[in-house]
Amino acid sequence: MVIKSNIKDLLAELQGSNSKLIAVSKTQPIEKIKEGYDAGQRLFGENKAQEMMAKHQALPQDIEWHMIGHLQTNKVKYIAPFVSLIHSVDSEKLLEEIDKQGKKVGRIIPCLLQVHIAKEETKFGFDPEKVVSFLNGSAIVQLKNIEIKGLMGMATFTENKEAIRKEFQSLRILFDDLKECALPSNAMMKELSMGMSSDYIIAIQEGSTYVRIGTAIFGERNYPTN
Repeated sequence: MVIKSNIKDLLAELQGSNSKLIAVSKTQPIEKIKEGYDAGQRLFGENKAQEMMAKHQALPQDIEWHMIGHLQTNKVKYIAPFVSLIHSVDSEKLLEEIDKQGKKVGRIIPCLLQVHIAKEETKFGFDPEKVVSFLNGSAIVQLKNIEIKGLMGMATFTENKEAIRKEFQSLRILFDDLKECALPSNAMMKELSMGMSSDYIIAIQEGSTYVRIGTAIFGERNYPTN
């Protein structure tokens, strides 16, 4: 019942905004995800391809699965047949592999370009300038089985709310600028994925269309120990 209540509270907070809720279910057992599903939640986010594949097979087929973690090229094949949106496309090489696997399974795979906006070096993503040059270049036109639907970013993990806000603002400005550009036919700026349990309120205020929330729904994660 706690999960149902948490989802209800979050949806109430999102009311009136353009933001959709992704329940981040990484490391969560099937029973907890089912509890979220029974509460009406249909968008779930995972960060490991094989874990997502196993959950996709075990859970109702009307769930939209979102890949939000760093994705290795050799793992794309596991999720290509069913993934609803890959948020974490952080290189041209990865995009080429997604295109290749999309062609194999006969579908166009929706993607977001992950932009590096944080001060932390551990975060992945394109530099903002690289995003612009890539979308204006000729390579993207060759990718027939991908569709760029927008951008994704992760703010620095810090208590400094103003620093977080500035990082989200920088991503939204890039997003808005690209909206005004003549983009290739397989690219559009429709979705802006930013905000997690610790900073989603700021993200909503700054125009996020997807917030990725795990802890505030499921509680603290129990990471497996080796």
